[in-house]
Amino acid sequence: MKIVVIGGNGLIGAKLVGRLKDRGHDVIAASPRTGVNAVTGEGLDEALKGANVVVDVSNAPSFEDQAAMEFFQNSARNIAAIEIAEGIHHHIALSVVGTDRLQESGYFRAKLVQETLIKSAGVPYTIVRATQFFEFLDSIVSFSFVENAIRLPAAAFQPIAAGDVAAALEEVVLGEPVNGAVEIAGPDRGTLTGIVESYLRATGDTRSIVTDPNAPYFGVSIDELSLVPGQGARLQPTTLQQWLQKSSH
Repeated sequence: MKIVVIGGNGLIGAKLVGRLKDRGHDVIAASPRTGVNAVTGEGLDEALKGANVVVDVSNAPSFEDQAAMEFFQNSARNIAAIEIAEGIHHHIALSVVGTDRLQESGYFRAKLVQETLIKSAGVPYTIVRATQFFEFLDSIVSFSFVENAIRLPAAAFQPIAAGDVAAALEEVVLGEPVNGAVEIAGPDRGTLTGIVESYLRATGDTRSIVTDPNAPYFGVSIDELSLVPGQGARLQPTTLQQWLQKSSH
Protein backbone atom coordinates (compact mmCIF):
# COMPACT_ATOMS: atom_id res chain seq x y z
CA MET A 1 0.00 0.00 0.00
CA LYS A 2 0.95 3.62 -0.36
CA ILE A 3 0.49 5.16 3.06
CA VAL A 4 0.89 8.86 3.88
CA VAL A 5 1.64 9.75 7.50
CA ILE A 6 0.83 13.41 8.19
CA GLY A 7 3.16 14.43 11.01
CA GLY A 8 5.46 11.61 10.00
CA ASN A 9 8.57 13.18 11.55
CA GLY A 10 7.14 13.56 15.07
CA LEU A 11 7.28 11.32 18.16
CA ILE A 12 4.54 8.92 17.01
CA GLY A 13 4.81 9.53 13.26
CA ALA A 14 8.48 8.57 12.96
CA LYS A 15 7.88 5.31 14.86
CA LEU A 16 4.85 4.48 12.70
CA VAL A 17 6.68 5.25 9.45
CA GLY A 18 9.51 2.94 10.50
CA ARG A 19 7.15 0.10 11.37
CA LEU A 20 5.23 0.37 8.09
CA LYS A 21 8.40 0.57 6.00
CA ASP A 22 9.67 -2.58 7.73
CA ARG A 23 6.52 -4.31 6.44
CA GLY A 24 7.39 -3.28 2.90
CA HIS A 25 4.83 -0.54 2.38
CA ASP A 26 5.45 2.62 0.36
CA VAL A 27 5.33 5.22 3.14
CA ILE A 28 5.58 9.00 2.89
CA ALA A 29 6.42 10.98 6.03
CA ALA A 30 4.56 14.22 5.31
CA SER A 31 5.36 17.26 7.42
CA PRO A 32 6.55 20.85 6.96
CA ARG A 33 10.07 19.42 7.20
CA THR A 34 9.42 17.44 3.98
CA GLY A 35 7.57 20.30 2.24
CA VAL A 36 4.04 19.24 3.17
CA ASN A 37 1.88 21.60 5.22
CA ALA A 38 -1.63 20.30 5.88
CA VAL A 39 -2.73 23.62 7.42
CA THR A 40 -1.90 25.72 4.33
CA GLY A 41 -2.29 22.83 1.87
CA GLU A 42 1.26 23.27 0.54
CA GLY A 43 2.53 20.01 -1.00
CA LEU A 44 -0.53 18.06 0.14
CA ASP A 45 -1.90 17.26 -3.33
CA GLU A 46 1.37 15.71 -4.45
CA ALA A 47 1.89 13.76 -1.20
CA LEU A 48 -1.58 12.17 -1.26
CA LYS A 49 -1.58 11.31 -4.97
CA GLY A 50 -2.21 7.58 -5.42
CA ALA A 51 -2.35 6.89 -1.66
CA ASN A 52 -4.48 4.10 -0.20
CA VAL A 53 -4.40 5.21 3.44
CA VAL A 54 -3.76 8.53 5.17
CA VAL A 55 -2.77 8.63 8.84
CA ASP A 56 -2.90 12.01 10.59
CA VAL A 57 -0.77 12.11 13.75
CA SER A 58 0.09 15.82 13.44
CA ASN A 59 -0.27 18.11 16.42
CA ALA A 60 -0.78 21.84 16.80
CA PRO A 61 2.48 23.68 17.49
CA SER A 62 0.63 25.88 19.99
CA PHE A 63 -1.93 24.96 22.66
CA GLU A 64 -3.36 28.50 22.54
CA ASP A 65 -7.10 28.33 21.82
CA GLN A 66 -7.30 30.06 18.45
CA ALA A 67 -4.04 28.64 17.11
CA ALA A 68 -5.10 25.06 17.96
CA MET A 69 -8.54 25.56 16.42
CA GLU A 70 -7.10 26.97 13.19
CA PHE A 71 -4.57 24.14 12.98
CA PHE A 72 -6.99 21.24 13.41
CA GLN A 73 -9.87 22.82 11.49
CA ASN A 74 -7.82 23.84 8.45
CA SER A 75 -5.76 20.65 8.27
CA ALA A 76 -8.83 18.39 8.58
CA ARG A 77 -10.64 20.27 5.81
CA ASN A 78 -7.62 20.36 3.49
CA ILE A 79 -6.84 16.67 3.93
CA ALA A 80 -10.48 15.61 3.45
CA ALA A 81 -10.88 17.59 0.24
CA ILE A 82 -7.91 15.84 -1.37
CA GLU A 83 -8.87 12.43 0.03
CA ILE A 84 -12.29 12.72 -1.63
CA ALA A 85 -10.73 13.75 -4.94
CA GLU A 86 -8.19 10.90 -4.74
CA GLY A 87 -10.65 8.26 -3.54
CA ILE A 88 -8.62 7.45 -0.41
CA HIS A 89 -9.78 4.16 1.17
CA HIS A 90 -9.12 4.92 4.84
CA HIS A 91 -8.40 8.03 6.93
CA ILE A 92 -6.93 7.41 10.37
CA ALA A 93 -6.49 10.15 12.95
CA LEU A 94 -4.81 10.07 16.34
CA SER A 95 -6.85 11.76 19.06
CA VAL A 96 -7.04 11.73 22.85
CA VAL A 97 -9.08 9.66 25.31
CA GLY A 98 -11.48 12.03 27.07
CA THR A 99 -11.49 14.69 24.34
CA ASP A 100 -15.26 15.11 24.67
CA ARG A 101 -14.96 15.37 28.48
CA LEU A 102 -12.22 18.04 28.47
CA GLN A 103 -14.10 20.78 26.65
CA GLU A 104 -13.05 23.53 29.10
CA SER A 105 -9.79 23.44 27.13
CA GLY A 106 -9.52 25.26 23.81
CA TYR A 107 -7.10 22.57 22.64
CA PHE A 108 -9.61 19.78 23.26
CA ARG A 109 -12.42 21.82 21.73
CA ALA A 110 -10.24 21.99 18.61
CA LYS A 111 -9.57 18.22 18.72
CA LEU A 112 -13.34 17.57 18.93
CA VAL A 113 -13.91 19.82 15.90
CA GLN A 114 -11.25 17.82 14.05
CA GLU A 115 -13.03 14.56 14.95
CA THR A 116 -16.40 15.98 13.85
CA LEU A 117 -14.98 17.12 10.50
CA ILE A 118 -13.49 13.66 9.91
CA LYS A 119 -16.82 11.97 10.68
CA SER A 120 -18.74 14.22 8.29
CA ALA A 121 -16.18 14.19 5.43
CA GLY A 122 -17.51 11.07 3.72
CA VAL A 123 -14.14 9.27 3.72
CA PRO A 124 -14.05 5.86 5.52
CA TYR A 125 -12.27 6.55 8.80
CA THR A 126 -11.00 5.34 12.15
CA ILE A 127 -10.28 7.73 15.03
CA VAL A 128 -7.75 6.29 17.50
CA ARG A 129 -8.05 7.90 20.91
CA ALA A 130 -4.99 7.32 23.09
CA THR A 131 -4.40 8.01 26.77
CA GLN A 132 -1.51 10.23 27.85
CA PHE A 133 1.95 9.07 26.78
CA PHE A 134 4.63 8.07 29.31
CA GLU A 135 6.85 10.46 27.35
CA PHE A 136 4.76 13.42 28.58
CA LEU A 137 4.93 12.60 32.31
CA ASP A 138 7.69 15.18 32.65
CA SER A 139 5.42 17.85 31.13
CA ILE A 140 2.68 16.97 33.63
CA VAL A 141 5.20 17.40 36.45
CA SER A 142 6.42 20.75 35.11
CA PHE A 143 2.92 22.11 34.61
CA SER A 144 1.74 20.95 38.05
CA PHE A 145 4.68 22.25 40.11
CA VAL A 146 3.15 25.06 42.18
CA GLU A 147 4.26 26.49 45.55
CA ASN A 148 7.13 23.98 45.96
CA ALA A 149 4.99 20.89 45.39
CA ILE A 150 3.56 18.93 42.50
CA ARG A 151 -0.19 19.43 42.87
CA LEU A 152 -2.35 16.92 41.04
CA PRO A 153 -6.06 16.15 41.07
CA ALA A 154 -7.41 12.81 42.29
CA ALA A 155 -8.05 10.94 39.05
CA ALA A 156 -7.61 7.52 37.51
CA PHE A 157 -4.74 7.36 35.02
CA GLN A 158 -3.68 4.75 32.46
CA PRO A 159 -0.79 6.11 30.38
CA ILE A 160 0.71 4.43 27.32
CA ALA A 161 4.15 4.18 25.69
CA ALA A 162 4.58 6.08 22.41
CA GLY A 163 5.96 2.92 20.82
CA ASP A 164 2.73 1.10 21.70
CA VAL A 165 0.69 3.93 20.16
CA ALA A 166 2.60 3.43 16.90
CA ALA A 167 2.04 -0.34 17.08
CA ALA A 168 -1.70 0.13 17.64
CA LEU A 169 -1.90 2.57 14.73
CA GLU A 170 -0.08 0.05 12.53
CA GLU A 171 -2.79 -2.53 13.31
CA VAL A 172 -5.48 -0.01 12.38
CA VAL A 173 -3.69 0.85 9.13
CA LEU A 174 -3.65 -2.83 8.17
CA GLY A 175 -7.32 -3.31 9.12
CA GLU A 176 -10.64 -2.04 7.81
CA PRO A 177 -12.13 1.37 8.70
CA VAL A 178 -14.48 1.18 11.70
CA ASN A 179 -16.16 4.53 10.90
CA GLY A 180 -15.96 5.34 14.58
CA ALA A 181 -13.47 5.70 17.41
CA VAL A 182 -11.33 3.09 19.15
CA GLU A 183 -9.56 3.73 22.45
CA ILE A 184 -6.05 2.57 23.33
CA ALA A 185 -4.32 2.67 26.71
CA GLY A 186 -1.47 1.18 28.68
CA PRO A 187 -1.91 -2.07 30.61
CA ASP A 188 -2.06 -0.63 34.14
CA ARG A 189 -4.64 1.70 35.63
CA GLY A 190 -3.58 3.61 38.71
CA THR A 191 -3.98 7.11 40.07
CA LEU A 192 -2.46 10.21 38.53
CA THR A 193 -0.57 10.91 41.76
CA GLY A 194 0.60 7.30 42.16
CA ILE A 195 1.92 6.94 38.62
CA VAL A 196 3.62 10.34 38.66
CA GLU A 197 5.22 9.48 42.02
CA SER A 198 6.53 6.16 40.61
CA TYR A 199 7.99 8.07 37.67
CA LEU A 200 9.64 10.67 39.92
CA ARG A 201 11.18 8.13 42.27
CA ALA A 202 12.51 6.07 39.37
CA THR A 203 14.18 9.18 37.94
CA GLY A 204 15.63 10.27 41.28
CA ASP A 205 13.28 13.24 41.75
CA THR A 206 12.44 13.69 45.44
CA ARG A 207 9.89 16.49 45.15
CA SER A 208 6.69 15.97 47.10
CA ILE A 209 3.31 15.33 45.51
CA VAL A 210 0.09 16.76 46.89
CA THR A 211 -3.30 15.34 45.95
CA ASP A 212 -5.46 18.42 45.48
CA PRO A 213 -9.05 17.80 44.28
CA ASN A 214 -9.14 21.35 42.89
CA ALA A 215 -5.82 21.19 41.03
CA PRO A 216 -6.24 21.50 37.25
CA TYR A 217 -4.85 19.09 34.67
CA PHE A 218 -3.17 21.31 32.06
CA GLY A 219 -5.57 24.06 33.08
CA VAL A 220 -8.72 21.90 32.95
CA SER A 221 -10.91 20.66 35.80
CA ILE A 222 -11.20 16.87 35.70
CA ASP A 223 -13.07 14.17 37.58
CA GLU A 224 -11.96 10.67 38.51
CA LEU A 225 -12.64 9.14 35.07
CA SER A 226 -11.81 12.05 32.75
CA LEU A 227 -8.51 10.60 31.54
CA VAL A 228 -9.22 6.87 31.26
CA PRO A 229 -10.89 4.82 28.54
CA GLY A 230 -14.21 3.03 28.75
CA GLN A 231 -14.93 -0.68 28.32
CA GLY A 232 -13.47 -2.30 25.22
CA ALA A 233 -10.27 -0.24 25.02
CA ARG A 234 -7.38 -1.94 23.23
CA LEU A 235 -4.79 -2.33 26.01
CA GLN A 236 -1.15 -2.24 24.96
CA PRO A 237 1.61 -4.24 26.67
CA THR A 238 4.32 -1.86 27.93
CA THR A 239 4.20 -1.05 31.66
CA LEU A 240 5.68 2.09 33.22
CA GLN A 241 8.55 0.04 34.70
CA GLN A 242 9.34 -1.54 31.32
CA TRP A 243 9.25 1.85 29.65
CA LEU A 244 11.53 3.36 32.30
CA GLN A 245 14.03 0.53 31.82
CA LYS A 246 14.02 0.98 28.02
CA SER A 247 14.29 4.77 28.17
CA SER A 248 17.21 4.66 30.62
CA HIS A 249 19.39 2.77 28.09
